[in-house]
Amino acid sequence: MIRHGGRILVDQLRAQGVTRVFSVPGESFLAVLDALYDSGIQNVVCRHEGSAAMMAEATGKMTGRPGVVFVTRGPGATNASSGVHVARQDSTPMILFVGQIARGHRDREAFQEVDYRAFFGPIAKWAAEIDRTERIPEYVNRAFHVATSGRPGPVVLALPEDMLSEDADVPVLAPTAPVHSGTGEETADRLLEMLARANRPLVVAGGPGWSRESSALLRRFAERQGLPVATPFRRQDLMDNRSGNYVGDLGVGMNPALAQRLQDSDCLLVLGARLGDVPTGGYELVDPAAPGKSILHVYPDPDLPGSVYRTDLCVVAQAPDMAVRLARSPKIGDWTDWTESAREDYETWSQPQETPGSVKLERVVRWLSDILPEDAIVTSGAGNYAAFVHRYFVYKGHGTQLSPTSGSMGTGFPSAVAAALQHPDRTIVCFAGDGCFQMTLNEMSTAMQYGLAPIVVVCNNGRYGTIRMHQERTYPGRTSGTDLANPDFAALARAYGGHGETVHDGTEFPAAFERARASGRLAIVELRLDPLMLSTSMSLDAGRESGCSAL
Repeated sequence: MIRHGGRILVDQLRAQGVTRVFSVPGESFLAVLDALYDSGIQNVVCRHEGSAAMMAEATGKMTGRPGVVFVTRGPGATNASSGVHVARQDSTPMILFVGQIARGHRDREAFQEVDYRAFFGPIAKWAAEIDRTERIPEYVNRAFHVATSGRPGPVVLALPEDMLSEDADVPVLAPTAPVHSGTGEETADRLLEMLARANRPLVVAGGPGWSRESSALLRRFAERQGLPVATPFRRQDLMDNRSGNYVGDLGVGMNPALAQRLQDSDCLLVLGARLGDVPTGGYELVDPAAPGKSILHVYPDPDLPGSVYRTDLCVVAQAPDMAVRLARSPKIGDWTDWTESAREDYETWSQPQETPGSVKLERVVRWLSDILPEDAIVTSGAGNYAAFVHRYFVYKGHGTQLSPTSGSMGTGFPSAVAAALQHPDRTIVCFAGDGCFQMTLNEMSTAMQYGLAPIVVVCNNGRYGTIRMHQERTYPGRTSGTDLANPDFAALARAYGGHGETVHDGTEFPAAFERARASGRLAIVELRLDPLMLSTSMSLDAGRESGCSAL
């Protein structure tokens, strides 16, 4: 079993069941690249380390197992940090391996030297450096365990290049058994007993670890009990939105009626979600100092519930495991009127509101929602265009939404590339703003290299729309730093060997999209949007008027 460090590491990845890694190559981990050559593990070569990390993060979301990414030292690692931050805030298992300078050169500010423990410590679950070749199996095993236990998240391991090239005689280490949290009958009974006392309960279901099966059990529980279920920001696929018990998402720009209902509720059953600033409207809809409601929180990390909001019951468990118990429970209350009213609010909010211009993004999103296969995967990054997707797309099942809860721009397209690799038989549609897409569109080269066919709907309004919206509200008429000069996106797609379409009139979109889908290649459908359109409910003129009135 004498092998160089790169081979030891790759063999350990195989023992963990890894079949694909993402990378941007660097001389600092040549031994790993050598070992990957005949390992049977697919090495997807990306064009930027940030995108590579985002692809690994999306893979972790889809599989529930850590996505794996390799980058080189210094700028490679700092570029990749954006994906690590996404994984942290989205509770996604991911492992970033970073090439490192030789051990004998440390602490001299050598070429591309970075202290990775200090740099990644605040945003990773664990950041470490492997100093001894024979300890590679131990560190890799621990990395996978930490990334998946409790609240999942990213792990960063630095790999000194001389450590990787040295030989060692060590066996392959079998993976650590997964941790199983307890959700006994007594705990579930206590939760149901407290829930039964509520007059206006609201279930908030989100977080990691869900599957199609556990999502179906959540729906069964909600429908049997007559409970309203809301999801946090960008977790809308957790429950079939067509269910009469789904009442919307507690996201950025949430339905005002749902925000009011959150305030009016007297009991929150939080299954796997974090009660952060987004679902609580900046901590104003639910005041940490005086919540005014009981909070029953099921979460895998014992340190999080109670850290901001006091809880009346904290259950340390994976929310999907609790869903199994709850789905078997007998009916405990009658909240029919409360739930039906919440559902009516959601359906009213979901009716498209007309925006300026000949291309109506609200109609595009609703048309795609109606015609796409139920298992189509929809991705997005960040920007006001995404609010149209949140408001008007109806998610039919678990695993159909890939969007960063961290609000990271540029993630939509790398996520679409990862989704096309993971599910080549499914339709993959990426919504991207003109600013958002230009942060990672060089990965079109990656998509073409691997024969992938995601369809990108580019929402081009010639600006960073979200920032412009806030700018017009706060400093109306004083445009600064938000206008964009854009390429011909359709022509750019063709330059990469893909299919490109430009839509100037909304009536052209269905035929353009069908041509893009029929092409069987990477495709871009660019929407030329009216610059007056700022959001789902605000035009540029209205934004300036509201800003003036506010001032």
